[in-house]
Amino acid sequence: MAHPQLYPLRVNPKTREPYLQLPSPHENIIITPPRLSDVPEIVKNLNDFSVYKWLSGPPYPYLDSHADEWLASLRSDCDMLLEELELAAKKDPEASPIIVGGCPVRTLREVRADGTEVFLGDIGVDRCGYPDLEASFEKERLIEKNSQRLAGDPEIAWCIGYYLAASHHGRGIMTAALRTLISEWMIPRMGAHLIRAEAFKGNAGSRKVFEKNGFTLEKIVDFTRTTQNGQTQQGMYVLLWRS
Repeated sequence: MAHPQLYPLRVNPKTREPYLQLPSPHENIIITPPRLSDVPEIVKNLNDFSVYKWLSGPPYPYLDSHADEWLASLRSDCDMLLEELELAAKKDPEASPIIVGGCPVRTLREVRADGTEVFLGDIGVDRCGYPDLEASFEKERLIEKNSQRLAGDPEIAWCIGYYLAASHHGRGIMTAALRTLISEWMIPRMGAHLIRAEAFKGNAGSRKVFEKNGFTLEKIVDFTRTTQNGQTQQGMYVLLWRS
């Protein structure tokens, strides 16, 4: 049984992993911590043009070594959050759930009828890095100010990034995953009041996912920028969600 500090996460009795479950009609989709065994699926997805064309970070071609490094970083962050929750539970088993500075689950998986799980993608939350701004003193000032705020500060600007396997595009999965992440974890467990979302200009699907979850378009920034995967992008949508 999950201890109170994990709420509303459940714990898989077989893997012992915490997870968030999406609501119907996507109850067979869960969000879990990343696993080192995800490397082959991550590599496959991030070499799929229909997935990486709207992403700024991953290089192309995407190699096993890239996935190994990325997973090590993600695992470290998730493990630290889970350890913080475990320590809080040990310190006072009757205490109300504490506010934390992140989410310990981010990997989307489909649970099949036979119980096997299929990697589908990633949805992660971080403090905003203001990718719409060109490198400048002002950008660095904003990032630094945002990073120094204590967990639970309503002025923290959070950002969400995600991708989904092409085989599952167009099913409403990411819309449901984003809604679940915000309502089930970010609001009650992170004290989130401000979420900033960015999507490259022309990425109508991603913009629609955010708008379906209450984000409003703040601005459209025009620029010409070549991403690490070699795509030339012509601007960015910036959307905001406020509690």
